[in-house]
Amino acid sequence: MKILFNTLKAFLFVSLAFAGGNVQANDNAYGKQKVVYHINYDNAKKQSSTLRNIQNHINAVGADNLDLRVVMHGNGLSLILKPEALTNVPKFKHANADQTMSQKIDKLKMQGVKFNVCANTLKGRNVNVDRDLYDATKEDIVASGVAELAHLQQQGFVYLRP
Repeated sequence: MKILFNTLKAFLFVSLAFAGGNVQANDNAYGKQKVVYHINYDNAKKQSSTLRNIQNHINAVGADNLDLRVVMHGNGLSLILKPEALTNVPKFKHANADQTMSQKIDKLKMQGVKFNVCANTLKGRNVNVDRDLYDATKEDIVASGVAELAHLQQQGFVYLRP
């Protein structure tokens, strides 16, 4: 009898734990969201933490329920700056697009996250998109990072700067 009780208790615990982990994803408690994350800092740990926040956001809301953008300007461009590019762009102190960071970016892009790059930063710091940036294309470039942030907020995007 005791063995049966312990087995039922274990089954109930596992069932509740499994169900509890899926409640938000299954019932879509958060609804559809439009969010823009702002990155203008070059600290690799903080950038990595921001990417982790974005993944947690996706996990909670669901990729299909999100229109999520990352807007980078100024020092924030270091997120996708290749380490070997530092010799080409002396106005940057850090280039954080190492293998680990690149994998995180790839994973987010596969879930629909769009990364936008400020054209003013590219021009002002002489950054060559094809040579210096990880997985950036002409379509990723916006005229101005701060103008893009304001524009997205006018369109109903929630602004986050972790």
